[in-house]
Amino acid sequence: MGKVRDWKLWYEQPAQAWEEALPIGNGRIGAMVFAGTDIDQILLNEDTLWAGFPRDPINYEAQRYLAKARDLIFSGKYAEAERLIESTMQGRDVEPYLPLGGISIVRREDRELDVSQYIRELHLNEGIASARYRDGAVTVQTQYFVSVPDQALVVRYEAAGGTLNRDIVIDSLLQYRLAESGDGQLHLIGQAPSHVAGNYHKDHPMDVVYEEGLGLPFEIRVKVETDGTVKNGEKGIEVRNASYLHIYLTAETGFAGYDQPPDQEACSARCSIRLEAAARGFEALRSRHAEDHRLLFDRVSFSLGNETDGADKPTDRRLADYQTTKQDLYLEALYFHFGRYLLMGSSRPGTQPANLQGIWNHHVSPPWHSDYTININTQMNYWPAEVCNLSECHEPLFAMLKEMSEAGSRTARIHYGSRGWTAHHNVDIWRMTTPTGGSASWAFWPLGGAWLVRQVWESYLYSLDKDFLGETAYPLLKGAALFCLDWLVEGPNGDLVTNPSTSPENKFLTSDGVPCSVSYGSTMDIAIIRDLFRNCLEAIDLLGVEETQFRDELLASLDRLPAYKIGRHGQLQEWYEDFEESEPGHRHVSHLYGVYPGKEINENTPELLEAVVATLDRRLANGGGHTGWSCAWLLNLFARLKDEKQAYGAVQTLLARSTYPNLLDAHPPFQIDGNFGGSAGIAELLLQSHLGTIDLLPALPASWANGRISGLKARGGYIVELEWENGTLKRAAIEAGRSGVCKLRYAGAIRVEDGQGTAARLNDGCFVAEQGCTYYVYADAKA
Repeated sequence: MGKVRDWKLWYEQPAQAWEEALPIGNGRIGAMVFAGTDIDQILLNEDTLWAGFPRDPINYEAQRYLAKARDLIFSGKYAEAERLIESTMQGRDVEPYLPLGGISIVRREDRELDVSQYIRELHLNEGIASARYRDGAVTVQTQYFVSVPDQALVVRYEAAGGTLNRDIVIDSLLQYRLAESGDGQLHLIGQAPSHVAGNYHKDHPMDVVYEEGLGLPFEIRVKVETDGTVKNGEKGIEVRNASYLHIYLTAETGFAGYDQPPDQEACSARCSIRLEAAARGFEALRSRHAEDHRLLFDRVSFSLGNETDGADKPTDRRLADYQTTKQDLYLEALYFHFGRYLLMGSSRPGTQPANLQGIWNHHVSPPWHSDYTININTQMNYWPAEVCNLSECHEPLFAMLKEMSEAGSRTARIHYGSRGWTAHHNVDIWRMTTPTGGSASWAFWPLGGAWLVRQVWESYLYSLDKDFLGETAYPLLKGAALFCLDWLVEGPNGDLVTNPSTSPENKFLTSDGVPCSVSYGSTMDIAIIRDLFRNCLEAIDLLGVEETQFRDELLASLDRLPAYKIGRHGQLQEWYEDFEESEPGHRHVSHLYGVYPGKEINENTPELLEAVVATLDRRLANGGGHTGWSCAWLLNLFARLKDEKQAYGAVQTLLARSTYPNLLDAHPPFQIDGNFGGSAGIAELLLQSHLGTIDLLPALPASWANGRISGLKARGGYIVELEWENGTLKRAAIEAGRSGVCKLRYAGAIRVEDGQGTAARLNDGCFVAEQGCTYYVYADAKA
């Protein structure tokens, strides 16, 4: 498929706002680079810096009211039940993810600023931001990256035709002080709030609370290396008459675990050790960083036909033009790569998982707490992890799931008298799994964990790693299933239903015309549980474990789960009853879980597929898909439906309506899930494998007549390359990671050859593949 192409975002002016700044990160430290000429600002985050401290969020009175709530719901008194739940069975909000601080590099020349030929770039292949410009007779070049191997932010300034005079200053929006440090060094010591309240209505007089001894300690250390003169001034480091300067920044918090008190001494020691490691110098740091980054990024290549190399037009102008034309093959491919880049930058082994803003948040009281919202958003963050060949980036989510299962077992037992573990719609670094305060429509939904564990099952399906299945995935799956077995109760018609039940964040109209969220047996609840139970049964068989009682419980409950229902509008019902929707164009399409990310509704269930199409038509006719992530979900749904026209329309809408100039997703405001869902959806247009076949170009948009992609993963342990011309498969390469039967599907006839050009014997698209071998697939015009 040829040399891996270089992909970049570029601009002809410094960033004037956060939505124009360039994100760089290593999963732990995130930075937004403005690349200014007078003041060069870099906003910083550290993935464990959250408000709060370990404490007990359990509502010990919740179970007292569970039976009464169920009785009210089964009696049709939905609004009364909702009021009871909100007043007695919920709790407090999660704590937010916080900004760490900022570093500013301030120009201190004795002449007027005279900028020309300015270029600012973000090189996705290497994970390096840069800028270059002329300041009078001096050419200034800058580079910025955050290293995974060396856990540091590194900045380089270089001058040609003159020298640099700069001040380096660090600060924070949180409480902090500057400690004494050596020449050319800065040391910031801070403390996070013990609590930050949601204050969307600006009605809380003390929404940010600091308490001595509570709240996470944090530190930032900076070291400057230069050939100029250096001295520590009143506010920072002063560098004069330099031809270059290097800035090395490390940051740490005292976070010691979700259930452990903070450790100030360890924080300080780690930060100091990290800074000492930067002594290997800029070139070595850059080389180590780029090598690590490219090992992941270069696994996948993707380009569309004869699109430009991106050098003809700045990214912000491309995006502005796209809002009118909705045509730019380069921008569409760049958007796919940018999503992969962001996942690499916000989720690496040993870090926290990517949250609502990835790791890039500049608010002390951020939108939706910048938390883990697990009724769609955290799941969507990880949709591209496997198919886009970034399985390592999945690991932080699995580590969080284990911790959630520990905390969630108390929630299950004390709130609901259930086995296993549960989690509701919001989680923070303290692994809060209890329901938050606020409307039951979002707060009271105890199946967040049951959905989120689908990610470990998906990871197994891609790798077929039985050690991972037995040691990591199965315990999480079983714990979530045990909770669901106990959460199910017999409904009025004798089937098993969830009660109380919501369809996340949506509401129906009661017979009195009152918007309400609480009923029983929502479609999403039952779809998740059915999917989870079946996955557990398959895992039991694969592992060969003795689970007779558990298996019997799963089978007995599966037989009693209610079937999907089709409503009066021909739509797939969202609730057990055919309620009218309070908001027919709602952003969530939770009841379509069985299409994507699930697989229960597919071409083998044509009546249900027809109802899904009617559901989507009705949602869109009433304004659905209006947020970035919601549009990304529609993209994946239409891809599964093989409706390439509407799927491509979702790609266009994401870029034209829901993308900021720096290509980050606009909810609005910024949420990163739309970027990840967009990349996953683009992959889904080109390759699907959820039904046991490798489906080649299943929903190829007409506008993508020519293209190629390599490095995608398919379930079953395969790596896939695809190349197409004039909308037709030219060649595919299938690398088998396991021996066994490989089943292919394509719209036309195909032939398969091994590496020696010998034709493989095809039987209904199936052939026998051997581990480590690559097989080549061609459209067969003679067939």
